[in-house]
This record gives sequence, C-alpha cells and structure tokens, in this order.
Amino acid sequence: MNKEWSEQNKKMQDLIKKRDTFDEGISSLVVLRDQLYDTICSFREDLSKEDFSAIPFINSDGYHSKTIAYSLWHIFRIEDIVAHTLIKGDDQVFFEQGYQKRTGSPIITTGNELVKQEISDFSEKLDLDELYSYIADVRSSTEDILRSMSFEDLKKKISGERREALTSLNVVSTDESAIWLIDYWCNKDIRGLIQMPFSRHWIMHIEACLRIKKKLARQ
Repeated sequence: MNKEWSEQNKKMQDLIKKRDTFDEGISSLVVLRDQLYDTICSFREDLSKEDFSAIPFINSDGYHSKTIAYSLWHIFRIEDIVAHTLIKGDDQVFFEQGYQKRTGSPIITTGNELVKQEISDFSEKLDLDELYSYIADVRSSTEDILRSMSFEDLKKKISGERREALTSLNVVSTDESAIWLIDYWCNKDIRGLIQMPFSRHWIMHIEACLRIKKKLARQ
C-alpha cells in the first residue's frame, strides 16, 4: 500500500476513535479522499478510452486483474450502495440521477460477479464522461453524509430493515462471488464502513489501477 496514503488512513482511524478528535478525523478522511480523487482524475487525462477497458493482467489474481473502468465503477457503486441504502436510508445517486442509462451500463450491481473478458466487455460499454460524473456525484454525497455524522453514530449497526431494502434492490448479485458483501457490510458498525469502503477500499483499487496504467505504458 502507498506509504503516504496508508499513514493518512491510519491517522484518520486513530482520530475518529476519540470524541475530542472525531471532527478532525473526518476532515483528514476528506483530505485523503481528495488526494485519491486527484489520482482518479489523472487517469482521465493520461489514458485513452481503450486503456480504460484494457485488462493486461487478465490471468492474475488480485485487484489488478480488472480494468480501470471496472475498478472505478466498482469503487463508487459500492460507496453509493453503502452510503445511501445502508447508512442514510435514502435513494442511491445511481437511481436518483438515472446513471444506468447515462453510463450505458448493462448492470446495476457492484460488478463482483464479472470475470476476465466479461470485465473488459463491460468496461467498453461504459460512457466514461458519465462514469466520471457519477464518481463526482457519489463522492460529494458521501462526504455530505460524513460531515453530518456525530461521534455517537460510529457505533450504530445496520438495521434489519435496511438490510432488507438492500436485498430488494438487487444491486448485489446472488453469485457467490458477490452475495457475501451483504453480510460483510451489515455486520459492521458505521466506523467499520468508514474504513471499508470509504477509505481503504479506494486505496486498494486505485493502487491496482496505477499498476495497470504502468503496465500499459510499457506495452
């Protein structure tokens, strides 16, 4: 993991543990996300449309075995689902602003169920301008939620009602590669969700994207 990002993430976690430093912790999380977002935006500037759907590590294990377009979709579909359906209990940005049609996506899920060439084929279908618009909207809406939180909110668990709402939306595939996400998220408290997916999840996938980008530059 990128040393600077890792240290900032650890600092954020330490700060939100204490009531007196909770607000500072949320601010540090937003700063970290700003830096990561700048990296995401650099992909748009530096890479071609074809690069976003390239899959140079197709037979590898790990996050780098995907495409950059898929990775960005995956980060922000998960964030949108967790922030809105599970934490705030309102409509996801994806549905509220018609992003399935706007992005041209054939799926509404996190994409966990896709493998190898399916990931590349999916990526080719995405309208990158609209994908980046979705990324910006989800990021902004999540940070509004984060800023509205109190220290007491951290220990709250996901209610059964919100779990049922998540299941009813069919945004998590029933495939075994995806269905585990529902238990994973719903067994965490809010503090756990801030760590994953609002910070560490970004880092892991963005680092994988950087590895893909480096590989493509060599080809």
